[in-house]
Amino acid sequence: MAVKQFAVPDLGVVYVYKRAGAKSLRLTIRSDGSVRVTIPAWSPYAAGVQFAQSRSDWIRQHATGPKIALVDGQHIGKSHRLQFVPVSGTSKPTSRVRQISIVVSYPKDVSIQDDAVQTTARTASLRALKVQATRLLPLRVKELADKHGFRYKSVTVKSLKSRWGSCDQDTNITLNLYLMQLPWHLIDYVILHELTHTRIMQHGPLFWSAMQTLEPSTQALRHEIKAHKTTLQ
Repeated sequence: MAVKQFAVPDLGVVYVYKRAGAKSLRLTIRSDGSVRVTIPAWSPYAAGVQFAQSRSDWIRQHATGPKIALVDGQHIGKSHRLQFVPVSGTSKPTSRVRQISIVVSYPKDVSIQDDAVQTTARTASLRALKVQATRLLPLRVKELADKHGFRYKSVTVKSLKSRWGSCDQDTNITLNLYLMQLPWHLIDYVILHELTHTRIMQHGPLFWSAMQTLEPSTQALRHEIKAHKTTLQ
């Protein structure tokens, strides 16, 4: 599905998906507090944004858990640091994702806690995580696959709602960009999990036995990763 993301004041990040065969608009709230709107393929993206805005009261009522406040100097993933820069003569916040920094410029007369500033920072932080994940994760998949003798077709990085990764029957692996916030031993656990699915699709005794052979700490890692969420941390 084609998708675009929008920073919407008072709502945060809104993802608008165009889906072939969809006949109506559908709205859901993701685990990170962002909003997903699915629209027919022929509809303009603006229609999805407008639909989310029209349901703003419902979204605020059903949002699960408060969003964390992003702060100046915060580390984002493996390589970026967030910087808030007050600027004179501007009416709205803007952002730039650089090689190792995320620069959010905002009007001097507002706080970095302002909804529009925080939304801009969150959107830019997700872009930075996507850059990191796209650069690092496919390389790590190849390293582990070569080490353990796995074969796979492709690696794709996406923002997933609740899963850290997936593998389809054609051995296409999808990994969650939020993995960049996890320690590397948990990232490797997720990658090995999906590589094992290239041979054994279903979870069951055979699958977990294979995982235990690859990673003797599998049970402990399964428990540890439950403390992390697919959202900005």
